[in-house]
Amino acid sequence: MTAVLEHISLGFPWTCLDPFLFTVHHLDLYPQGHEHQGPAPELLAGRPVGTDFTYQDGWSMYHGDKIPGFPQHPHRGFETVTVVRHGFVDHSDSLGATARYGEGDVQWLTTGSGIMHAEMFPLIRSDGPNTMELFQIWLNLPPDSKMVPAYFGMLWSEEIPTVELASGVTVDVIAGRLEGKSAPTAPPDSWASRPGSDLAIWLIKMPASASWTLPAATSGLNRMLYCFVGSDIVIEETALEEQQAVRLDPEAAVAVRTGGAPAEFLLLQGRPIDAPLFQMGPFVMNSPEELKQAFIDYRETQFGGWPWSQPDPVHARSAGRFALHADGTVEHRDMTPRS
Repeated sequence: MTAVLEHISLGFPWTCLDPFLFTVHHLDLYPQGHEHQGPAPELLAGRPVGTDFTYQDGWSMYHGDKIPGFPQHPHRGFETVTVVRHGFVDHSDSLGATARYGEGDVQWLTTGSGIMHAEMFPLIRSDGPNTMELFQIWLNLPPDSKMVPAYFGMLWSEEIPTVELASGVTVDVIAGRLEGKSAPTAPPDSWASRPGSDLAIWLIKMPASASWTLPAATSGLNRMLYCFVGSDIVIEETALEEQQAVRLDPEAAVAVRTGGAPAEFLLLQGRPIDAPLFQMGPFVMNSPEELKQAFIDYRETQFGGWPWSQPDPVHARSAGRFALHADGTVEHRDMTPRS
C-alpha cells in the first residue's frame, strides 16, 4: 500500500477535498504604487479593467478599477481563510469591520447567514515593487452552522506558531497542531473549532536536499499536500513538481524529500462534513431551496447593507497593520511583522 493515493496537476482553482471548497494561490508582481495606491494609469491601458485576470506583466487588477482587488461582494454559507505571505490587503465588510493586514497575517471570516466584504490590494510602496502573494481558502460550514451570524477574525503573524524541525524544515501552523504547538483559535462556529474535525492548514518550507516525515494523522480525514514552489521532489516514491499535489492516506507517515532546490507546500487536512453541496457563485448551501433563498435574502436585505462610502475602500498609505472589529475593538500591530 502506498501513502500517495492520487497525483494531481493543479489548475485554477486548485483541486480541493471536503471540508475545503476552493483554494487559489495569487502571486502578483505589482509595480510601484501611484498616488492612489494603484498602478500608474498608463499601465492600465489595454487591460479589461473590472475583470482583469490577464496576468499581463506578471499581475492582474482582478475586479479592481484603480486599485487591484475584489470590491464589495456577498457570501453566505462557508468561511474564507485569507493567508497573506507578502503584501497587504485592506478588508472592509457589512459588519462594520475593517483592517489592513499582510506579511504573514491571516484573516478568517465566517460568512454564515450572509456578509458583504471587499478585499483590496493597496500598492503601498511608491519607491519600488509591491509583490503580493496570498492564498484564499474556502472552508465549508456544516448544515447546523450555515446560518450562524457572520464573524470577522484576525490571526496575526506574531501569533501563528512556526515549528522548526530537523534539516531546516519549518511549518507555520495556521490551523491544527504540530510538535506540541497549536494554532490560534479559529472562529467559534468554524468546522475547525469542532472537536474531532482534525482540521489543519500548514505552510511548509524545506531547504534543498532536505528530508522530513509528515506525521500520520487519524483515519477518515481528507489530506492534500500542494507544492507551489520547487522541483525534483519525492513524496514516498512519487515525483512531485511545482503546481502539483498529492492526496495522502491520513493514517500513513509520509516521507518528503527535496532535490537541488528549496520547496514550499500547503497542507490542507480535515474530516469531511459529508453533507449535500449546492453552490452558485458566492453562496454555498445544502439544498436548491436554500440556495434560492440566499439570493432572495441578498436582494432584499443586502446582508445588512454597506456602511462604507465606496465599494472598494482603501486605507491611507500611512496606515499600519490594524483591525477594527464589529464590536468596536481595535487592534494595532507593528508595520514590520516577523520575518
